[in-house]
Amino acid sequence: MKRFLETVNFRELLRPVGQMIAFSLGSGVVLSLIVLFLALLLDQTAVGDALLERYKVTLLTYTLVNLPQVVLDGLTIGFVYAAIALGYTMVYGVLEFINFAHSEIFAAGAFIGVELLIALELFGVLANNSLFESYIWLIVAILAGMIVAGLLAITVERVAYRPLRGAPRLVPLISAIGVSFFLQDAIRLIESLTTGQFHRIIPTFGNFDERLTFGEIPIGDSSILLGIQVKSIIVIVAAVLMLVGLNYLVNATKVGRAIRAVAQDRATASLMGIDVNRIISLTFLIGGALGGAAGVLYALKFTRIDPFVGFFPGLKAFTAAVLGGIGNLTGALLGGIILGMLETFAGTYLSPFTMGAAGAEYKDIFAFAILILVLIFRPHGLMGENVVQKA
Repeated sequence: MKRFLETVNFRELLRPVGQMIAFSLGSGVVLSLIVLFLALLLDQTAVGDALLERYKVTLLTYTLVNLPQVVLDGLTIGFVYAAIALGYTMVYGVLEFINFAHSEIFAAGAFIGVELLIALELFGVLANNSLFESYIWLIVAILAGMIVAGLLAITVERVAYRPLRGAPRLVPLISAIGVSFFLQDAIRLIESLTTGQFHRIIPTFGNFDERLTFGEIPIGDSSILLGIQVKSIIVIVAAVLMLVGLNYLVNATKVGRAIRAVAQDRATASLMGIDVNRIISLTFLIGGALGGAAGVLYALKFTRIDPFVGFFPGLKAFTAAVLGGIGNLTGALLGGIILGMLETFAGTYLSPFTMGAAGAEYKDIFAFAILILVLIFRPHGLMGENVVQKA
């Protein structure tokens, strides 16, 4: 045990935790100050009067009492985006091209996990389970999604990407788009042949839908319950564990040193005895497995999936990776948290700030507008592109 503790690099293990806390607090504080400033500006206008007539509270009060819940919801979505973004950033860090099929690998993992849980429900396995057994079955579903998604990612790399490795960058990019469409239709075909349904709903079991309430905040004639669902806590904890584990693997292990060496210079790494093809396949395996886990977590959070479930989360995760700095693990985390926060803040406050003229359906405008601004003024992302430590 002592030897094991001596070999563990606790600095690399704890560093991403500190980054997560700093990014979460920083983005939450900055966005909170922005919406509070806007609330102060609009409080004495027609916008504030309309809200006062509807809820019997001022716009500033309404903004303040909703802030804690908005931050919690933003963190939940942000960590989901960050977990998916890791697959994009891992592949780009090694091969310097965007694996647009990653969103469908994410969807495949989600379907494997959900179909496994549906089968367990049909066999009566999920009925009358203890709390411990419910969590065990959820972990089994996540592991199944990770295994299948990881193997699928390796297969995609071997069939669609490796033969094109020496081609111009546009060629494997087009291949990735083709693989994406192929996997979408493959999922549709398999579901139509096996279940006859395109829309699948994760079974209800355990206490995952239970809401933990922290307190009650009065607002006018009503009140707001401040709380978080158990499944949201699971999503955050699982995403944190994946991010910490991946960071440790890449920066504190021999395998990670090999991955970084291949990312820096494939030819030199090969001369030093590193099996480049194996390392690239391993990178796809890790990225695909993380995507599969994120798919099951996404299904747990939003309950319903379909063959196109990977498109928008994948697009948002790609945006998060570019926003933070494509190829940078820390950047994927930062981009995911910022994007999740932006979506939640815009979805909550856009309607009252515009007197209902624009609702939550316009929240993506702000997220992608921020992305465009970052690409104009800082093209390599907030944390810099493809930051690789020396192997």
